[in-house]
Amino acid sequence: MTLLTPDLRAQLRANDAARIDARTRGDADLDPVPVVRFFNPVGAATWLATEMDEDGVLFGIADLGFGCPELGSFALEELESIQLPFGLGIERDILFEGAFPLSAYAQAARRAGSLIEAERILYRAAKAVKGGA
Repeated sequence: MTLLTPDLRAQLRANDAARIDARTRGDADLDPVPVVRFFNPVGAATWLATEMDEDGVLFGIADLGFGCPELGSFALEELESIQLPFGLGIERDILFEGAFPLSAYAQAARRAGSLIEAERILYRAAKAVKGGA
């Protein structure tokens, strides 16, 4: 599977350009909604990315399944090179649509100790607020 489509790549690069532009103007850092979600189909590792620089380094939140998700950078090339059992690799969640700023995912993930559990918590809370509980 191709981890990034041209459209996703363009969205990630646009977020990177917007962040650089905001810093150049002296504005506060942006808090974009994640563009893409990657996951290990045979494990607990999950990544959300909001931007990508010209070298293919993504920024977002990474949860390798050890109970301590964190914000930071990770290389697209490294994700693409991971070889898992049964000939599998890291996959892109083709149904993912970010619904919250990255900071909301990060805060919930730190509290829950898991990005996957944080997503469940955030979506349940949003549904409850909309009256769908």
